[in-house]
Amino acid sequence: MTSTPEAATKPPSAPRASWREAWAVYLQPRVLIVLLLGFSSGLPLALSGSTLLVWMREAGVDLGTIGLFALVGTPYTLKFLWAPLVDALHVPVFTHAFGRRRGWLVFSQVLLIGAILLLALTDPARSPLFVALGALLVATMSSTQDIVVDAFRVESLPESEQAAGMASYVAAYRIGMLVSTAGVLFLVSAFESTGIGRSSAWMWGYAVMAAMVLIGTVTALAATEPGQSARAEAATRGEAALSRVMHAAAGAFSEFLVRKYAWAALAFVVLFKFTDAFSGTMTAPFVIDLGFTRNDYAAIVKGVGLAATLIGGFAGGYVARRYSLVASLWIGGVLQALSNLAFAWLAHVGVNQWALAVAISAENFTGAIGTVIFVAYLSALCQNPLHTATQYALLTALAAVGRTYLSSGAGYVATATGWTLFFVISVLVAVPSLILLAWLQRRGHFDELGPVKV
Repeated sequence: MTSTPEAATKPPSAPRASWREAWAVYLQPRVLIVLLLGFSSGLPLALSGSTLLVWMREAGVDLGTIGLFALVGTPYTLKFLWAPLVDALHVPVFTHAFGRRRGWLVFSQVLLIGAILLLALTDPARSPLFVALGALLVATMSSTQDIVVDAFRVESLPESEQAAGMASYVAAYRIGMLVSTAGVLFLVSAFESTGIGRSSAWMWGYAVMAAMVLIGTVTALAATEPGQSARAEAATRGEAALSRVMHAAAGAFSEFLVRKYAWAALAFVVLFKFTDAFSGTMTAPFVIDLGFTRNDYAAIVKGVGLAATLIGGFAGGYVARRYSLVASLWIGGVLQALSNLAFAWLAHVGVNQWALAVAISAENFTGAIGTVIFVAYLSALCQNPLHTATQYALLTALAAVGRTYLSSGAGYVATATGWTLFFVISVLVAVPSLILLAWLQRRGHFDELGPVKV
């Protein structure tokens, strides 16, 4: 058989070139900026969450109180209330020096550093109320930073870089969480090994995390203001401050609520990550109760957990690019629910390093996939740069309801049922979100959204 000239001249390395192009997008400056801001967003969450719970458990605080501490995440559910201020108002000095989004970024990060340092000075054993207040301040400043980072990400990335940006953001976000969980635990152990007391060791561990927030600050200073944000700012420059706030708030709500099946979509946003949050609230206390040491948990979270997070983040980006939005949501929703069975199995096996590694890997891998796809869905719902921060904050605040309120009783459930049954229940709590997903799919909700746009 003779070959045609076209076949003879066809470059055999074309498939590899397409792979190079696919990976090259992750090295684009805008994507790298989003990656570093994702780390900055993920860093403080565990400091008022799972890491704080380990500190409290070591201090002798009971499981019921630990479970109730999920309520300090309330600012993540209410941040949409002050998001219009971020969209509409200028921060004196900061906005003039850095711009609309970057000014708020730097301002929120400065306040976040102060809040973490304040939490570092508390003592869970003696004053849980002050610990709660400190954690509440960290959550408030962290959620404010999230408002700005989310708006910056959605506005700065063109459609061709959205999938890479979301994958990078989520992977870096979870790395930030790993640093503020496993990293803090290692630091506390290292400080204790020098002879200082446990309370002081925890204080210095938190102080180091406060210093690491500066990574986000340097990134914000190195970034450029999104073009869409600058145009939106120019369009509203003549309006009074109060008028801008009202327009940002009203526009964000009205534009979303006039869509078909808006209330069902909002319920889906609340429930999609609930299975992840319900089990995640008690993962650290479970591992400690099972008999693992703090360093066992930290080593596995930082090692295989970090690898699983990175792989899961980029796998989620691939799924988001390869499949439709609704198919991707099915994949992420089912995987993140089933991963809880790994912890039920661990509870049955007992203290086993390999079993812990498998469970942590499954949780981080599937959680990263689910989060990337969920971020893609939320981004598809936000289309107007005049109130991106408000609209995205509303959606992520609703998503935080599962983590903050619905999961606040997880400690009491674990006490009543035992760990094995608790993690089986964690799988079952995903069923309502999957039912809603099927209902919205049948009514064409996801077809109307189209591809992720800016």
